Amino acid sequence: MAKESIKAREQKRTEMVEKYASRRKALKEAGDYIALQKLPKNASPVRLHNRCKLTGRPKGYMRLFGISRINFREMANKGLIPGVKKASW
Repeated sequence: MAKESIKAREQKRTEMVEKYASRRKALKEAGDYIALQKLPKNASPVRLHNRCKLTGRPKGYMRLFGISRINFREMANKGLIPGVKKASW
């Protein structure tokens, strides 16, 4: 499990990216890079990092499901993810 402070920090970044998205787009289209640099650093979408919705794990993230590979495997084995079953041949 990730620390709660790390999860909160990532959530704060996500909210800031959404808040400044329209302003960033307008400044980029205008070519005003000096004003763009004056925006907060965390307003940049590049600073976001995908994290597991259940545990906050940053590595092994499966974008299609929004969870880490470990949680995906556990849930798939229990039959909690519709349409996913263990392969055997």
